[in-house]
Order: sequence, then structure tokens, then C-alpha cells
Amino acid sequence: MVTYVIIGLCALVYALQWLLPGDAVFQNFAFANVFAENQPWRMLTSAFLHSQGFLLHIVLNMYTLWIFGQALEPLLGRIRFLAVYLISAVGGSVGFLLLTPDRPLVGVVGASGAIFGLFGAMLVVQRHRGGETKQLWVLIAINGAIGFFVPSIAWQAHLGGLITGGLAAAAIAYAPRGKNQALMQAGGLILVAGLLAVVTWFRVTSG
Repeated sequence: MVTYVIIGLCALVYALQWLLPGDAVFQNFAFANVFAENQPWRMLTSAFLHSQGFLLHIVLNMYTLWIFGQALEPLLGRIRFLAVYLISAVGGSVGFLLLTPDRPLVGVVGASGAIFGLFGAMLVVQRHRGGETKQLWVLIAINGAIGFFVPSIAWQAHLGGLITGGLAAAAIAYAPRGKNQALMQAGGLILVAGLLAVVTWFRVTSG
């Protein structure tokens, strides 16, 4: 499963954060708003880093990814699941960029933006399938509320990931059936990614 590969990559990167000298991994791959224009890849790579000073950060994120990945990946398929996850990771960074204009140097790391994207994706998929969503809404509300009360949690990234994941999943779930469905789904995902790029460009150029 792609889920296990992502968990493995996050664990590997976390180990490198401890092993490499001089905080090198954080300095080169974490996201901060100041990097959005000239080093935009950090909007994705930051999702594979976690706080070294808080072990539960990676433990809780990977546990949640394991739970939701096992449920959502079979419904979407490996490639589509990976696309939703990666686009949501970027969406989390875009959310932080938009909602923290006064914090250009604050570094952000963690998979939680992408994981909130899985929350949004699962919500859309469940509604499309006619499934129950009440418990998922409660989970989203609880986790969202925690982000507002714990200063070190970037709720802005959670919100950005949630919205992006929902949009990406909608592009997949509601693509017209037929021989061109896969092409339509890919086009929808490209549109979502393009929207993130446009929003980022507008935010950066508008100062």
C-alpha cells in the first residue's frame, strides 16, 4: 500500500533529522512563508518532516495516516490516493501561507495538513457512496478545535489540507463514468493543483 510507503518515508526523514548535523533537514526542507516564491518545493517536502522535540507529533500523525490510509486507499486506488495526499500536503502549506501573512519566518513541518486532506477526501467519498459521515464530522471538529487551543499547532494548514483534500476527492468521485473517466479524474486533480499554484502566485505577488 502507498500508505505504508508514506509512513516509511516519514520515519526515514525523522531519523535523518536526528542523524544529520546542524538541523540540516529542517533548514533545507521545512516550509515558511518566506520560501513560497523561490523555494516552493518546501510546500510539499515539509509534510515529510516532524518536530524533533515532540515525539508524539510523528507518532500520532503516522497512526492517523495508517488508520485512514487503510480505509481510503482501497476506495480511491493507489495512484489517486497518492495524488490526493500530495496535493493536500501542498494545500496545507497554501492554507498557512494565506492565513498567516504576519509570520513569514515561522517554520512549519508535519503531515497533518495532508492527513486533514484525507479527512476531507473521506468525507466526500462517503457522501458520494451514501455512507454515514456523522462520526467523521465529529472527528474533524475535535481535531480542528484542538488546533485553535494549542499554540504550536498550525490550524491554518489543517484547514487548507481539509479543503484541498475535499476538492481533490470530488474531482475523482464525481468524474463522469465512461471510458474517459480516468482522464477526467486526472484533469480534475490537475485543476485543483493549478488552483493552488494560482492562489500561491497571487499571495506572493500581492505582498
